[in-house]
Amino acid sequence: MKSYKKELTFNVPSRRAFINITPYVNEALKESNIKEGLLLCNAMHITASVFINDDEAGLHHDFERFLERLAPEKPYSAYEHNGFEDNGDAHIKRQIMGREVVVAVTNGRLDFGPWEQIFYGEFDGMRPKRVLIKIIGE
Repeated sequence: MKSYKKELTFNVPSRRAFINITPYVNEALKESNIKEGLLLCNAMHITASVFINDDEAGLHHDFERFLERLAPEKPYSAYEHNGFEDNGDAHIKRQIMGREVVVAVTNGRLDFGPWEQIFYGEFDGMRPKRVLIKIIGE
């Protein structure tokens, strides 16, 4: 069994964004030369997320509205976490959207269902953050 590791870095210029990282993940899978196995992709920061869904702008707008209703950014005073930083909402949004995805690899390709893509969700941007890709298999 082999393993392969790659880190991506994103520096989103806004507080929140959803970025389709499927091309980066596919590139890492190709570099790994692993044909059968499992791929883990996770955000390495507690105010960011990695998740699988459809790459459709209306859906991403719906995510943004849904998350903002559940954990509004302001007022900052609504969060006990806020003090040094004003990102209490970002921690909650990350918890809702999730930390990581695991995808099966068959014949050197990600085993996706229809429309599935991998996304990086940023909830407290404007600084560099890392995403880990770890692939194990044969």
